[in-house]
Amino acid sequence: MDVEFVTSAANLKGRPERVLPEFAFVGRSNVGKSTLINLFLNRKGMAKTSGKPGKTRLLNYFVVDDAYYLVDLPGYGFAKVSKDQRAGWVKLMRAYLFAADRPLAVFQLLDIRHRPSDEDRKMTDWLREAEIPFAIATTKGDKVPRSKLLERFREIASTLGLGPETPFFPTSANDRDSTADMHRWVQALLEAAEQDD
Repeated sequence: MDVEFVTSAANLKGRPERVLPEFAFVGRSNVGKSTLINLFLNRKGMAKTSGKPGKTRLLNYFVVDDAYYLVDLPGYGFAKVSKDQRAGWVKLMRAYLFAADRPLAVFQLLDIRHRPSDEDRKMTDWLREAEIPFAIATTKGDKVPRSKLLERFREIASTLGLGPETPFFPTSANDRDSTADMHRWVQALLEAAEQDD
């Protein structure tokens, strides 16, 4: 996999000029988004991890195999920021998700250990409202006993009102192969987009 960092954008005007399909990663500030992105890209340190949730405050663009952008979106939830900053993040994310000028799909990340929060439910509602293809990717699967995983998956699906049509990808930082199905979903959407052209 060939991966290159392209740019960080504070608004939509800062997005790369070259238009490619975009696959965005979004989740709570402490969900382990940077860790999963690095696992997905098979690159250590490509997305910066931090002990302080909320490090991502821009739209961070990476080009993958010269075929699509992986976009690291700002986290939401626990970050210790002012109300104005938080409102700015919300405005940026909504502008990004509802922009109709670029092909887009989204991975919404959820910590498998916890029931989805109000912010998680709001994000799912935005994705439905924007009519964006989206999938759920759970993180920190290594921190839950295997006997409890099915119960956790069912609670997430019930809380977010997810049906069988929504792809569901369990991942673990200790299992490099746990992103394989995520890669297959990306490739399927890319192939479908090529057929529509």
